[in-house]
Amino acid sequence: MGTITIRDDAICIRHWDWSETSQTVSLFSRDHGIIRGIAKGSKREKSPFSGGVELLTLGEVVAIVRSNGSLATVTAWDLRESYPGVRRSLRAFYVGSYLIDLIHHAVTDADPHPGLFGQMTGLFDLLAERPEEALLRGQWAVLAETGYTPAMPKGAIGPGVPVCFLPREGVFLVGDAAAARPDGWRVRPETVAACGHLAAECALPEALESETIARAGRLLGSYLRHVLGAELPTMGPVFGATGLVS
Repeated sequence: MGTITIRDDAICIRHWDWSETSQTVSLFSRDHGIIRGIAKGSKREKSPFSGGVELLTLGEVVAIVRSNGSLATVTAWDLRESYPGVRRSLRAFYVGSYLIDLIHHAVTDADPHPGLFGQMTGLFDLLAERPEEALLRGQWAVLAETGYTPAMPKGAIGPGVPVCFLPREGVFLVGDAAAARPDGWRVRPETVAACGHLAAECALPEALESETIARAGRLLGSYLRHVLGAELPTMGPVFGATGLVS
């Protein structure tokens, strides 16, 4: 059995108490993907773990990783950013918790996604002031990095033109094609336009209404539920009992 020692920046996406002084952690690292391991002694006062490993924090991890896929041994955690804005409101915390839960379920162990890592660290700063935009951008980033980016229609969509989204195909249909698919999710043109800005990697217009951002976020949440084949527990606090498309 081979082992390597890695040092990488990482976000804590899950942790459990393993004993009174130790933790089992799941870390989403920049260059090594998800690392699951045991941080022995992490909760001791004098330990190389900055007082323990907490959710929604960024740090530099040192870990001994085994080639057989068993739990790694986390030997150090140097806290770099605690993202206090995430804990400034319940809404920000709920959205942040949901985004790291998405990573946990959508990303394969030891599969690096440095682009997704970079986007998420930026979104955690955005959560305090604009949680709905962070929610929308975070969900789009997960879909894009895992190969499920929605296929966007070409050109602008005029008022009154029917639009629907087909979750099985991951595509928007417009006009007669949309009208012919009663099984599709009905979508407003402005919701599609909001997603179009993300597809083009553009900033959301300042004039974009908050309700439009929220609708686009609910659409992507519903699509992710379909892609994952399950409704994550963290979806409930974010979208509410009737917030997702059925």
